[in-house]
Amino acid sequence: MSRPSSKWTDLAKPLSPPVLEVIEQLGFEKMTPVQAATIPLLLSYKDVAAEAVTGSGKTLAFVVPLVELLLKRQRDSAWKKAEVGAIIVSPTRELATQISDVLGEFLAHEELGKFSQKLLIGGNSVEEDVSGIVREGATVLVATPGRLKDLFERKGDLNMALRVKSLELLVLDEADRLLDLGFETTINTILGYLPKQRRTGLFSATQTKEVRDLMRAGLRNPVLVSVKEKAAVSTPKLLQNYYVIVEPQFKLAVLLDFIRKQELKKAMIFFPTCACVEYWGVALAELMRPMKVLALHGKMKAQRNRILTDFRESETALLLCTDVLARGVDIPEVDWVLQWDPPSNASAFVHRVGRTARQGQEGNALIMLLPTEDAYVEFLTRNQKVALKKVSFEVSEKKLTKTLNVLHRLQKSDRGVFDKANRAFVSHVQAYSKHECNLILRLKDLDLGKVATSYGLLQLPRMPEMKDHFKQSFKGPADPVDCNKLAYKDKQKQASYDNKVKIFEETGEWKSKNKLLKKKTVPWEQAKQEREDRKEIRKKRREAKQKRKAAVEAGELEVVKKKKAKFSREELEELANDIRALKRCKKKKITREECDEELGIGASELEDSD
Repeated sequence: MSRPSSKWTDLAKPLSPPVLEVIEQLGFEKMTPVQAATIPLLLSYKDVAAEAVTGSGKTLAFVVPLVELLLKRQRDSAWKKAEVGAIIVSPTRELATQISDVLGEFLAHEELGKFSQKLLIGGNSVEEDVSGIVREGATVLVATPGRLKDLFERKGDLNMALRVKSLELLVLDEADRLLDLGFETTINTILGYLPKQRRTGLFSATQTKEVRDLMRAGLRNPVLVSVKEKAAVSTPKLLQNYYVIVEPQFKLAVLLDFIRKQELKKAMIFFPTCACVEYWGVALAELMRPMKVLALHGKMKAQRNRILTDFRESETALLLCTDVLARGVDIPEVDWVLQWDPPSNASAFVHRVGRTARQGQEGNALIMLLPTEDAYVEFLTRNQKVALKKVSFEVSEKKLTKTLNVLHRLQKSDRGVFDKANRAFVSHVQAYSKHECNLILRLKDLDLGKVATSYGLLQLPRMPEMKDHFKQSFKGPADPVDCNKLAYKDKQKQASYDNKVKIFEETGEWKSKNKLLKKKTVPWEQAKQEREDRKEIRKKRREAKQKRKAAVEAGELEVVKKKKAKFSREELEELANDIRALKRCKKKKITREECDEELGIGASELEDSD
């Protein structure tokens, strides 16, 4: 079978002059393999399911035929303002925005300006989206699944189901990621609103069982296109993958030493959780001065686009992020992708490293592994067909101590950084315990004392996983620190904290989600005396009840029915104490005998036996 031509002008169905002009302006001289295989099929009105490695040019593979299909229909009958001709569904805001920018390059051409697009993503007002579509119309919708589903289900002046009756093309970009994020039900709901007579393009980096199920549900007799740059490797051809084995406590020091020695200009560093990105964004900004350090994660809203734009436009910068940026996002001139630890699933490794070596450029990636994680290299080779080369770095105790001193100083100077450090460490441990490769990456193999050292913690946090023997391997500050006396730089936060401390001193209760202080304990002698007092009260109450009963039976006391008196404060407190005792017994915090003793059950018999 002959290989498709890579020249844009050699397609069996020639592209329109304005489309070719835009492609030339963008600087794409030849088609990539996925473009050469996919574009002719979509132009021939075929449904296509394309699998290609990240960075292979999938965006143009569907944007070019999309514009051509809109043009062809325009020649037959002009698009109306209320008609939607194409929909592109993308898993994240960043990727949707990027696709919208590429599409915008085409629609900015004078002859293609008759078509309009609307970007529908979270973070924007739904009302603004609705009024914009109603007022201006949109020939193409670029959307995230949740927002698009909301608009289809919306009642009132926007009848989205009616607007898509003439839909020419539906594109599901990064389909495997869409399903990984739990959008399967949402996608199926959207498909239910779309006309059957349409073309569908499904693009993904991997073909999972869920993707194949979606193909059966949303595509009609699709043509399967699988483009790999190398048969034995799933990552881009010009990407060099490296790994380093490092002891937990030296991980940060090795990372800093590597960045400085390699003189990295533009690099992305992936962390496991949003809390990790928050903390290291502050810590690395101090440690890497004067280099620009940016932090981006999925819980951020409006600022995500601003941070990503800032990184794109910077000549030298570090971008700290979670897997929200692992897929599809194209950032020019990223020379290194660094990974703090193995991602939650093996396929995410391929997507992370695919942020570099894009569009035929060279790139490098490094993952940091602990000695207990060395089997992960073989796992990646077998599971994801990724070849990794080992590199070695040695860092002295002196450099480690110097690095830790900076982290300790940051936390001592601001309780806000102390909070971030603890949240980051706890979230890291929790994420590690849920790792997909838990047969290789086992939490019980981690020395959490050394891991806590790498985070520069002032003290070990209280958590179920933290055992006493980890105190031996933990390296904290040289001088002991009373963490309860740390102050916030933010005056508003400090005022709130002072108020909580005051309430705690008065009531013994800490009103916060993060219980940094325990509830006040009562001395044993005092607790014993309070139990004895409660027993005495119950005894007197029983004796009084028995006397009243005897008097009624002897006719000495007339029973008078009256309204039930309100409980006294003491009685209510006693009832509350009884309920608490029963709950503690149910949770097995106290024995049944201790519970009976607190409730005063069998007190008289115990006294008689004495």
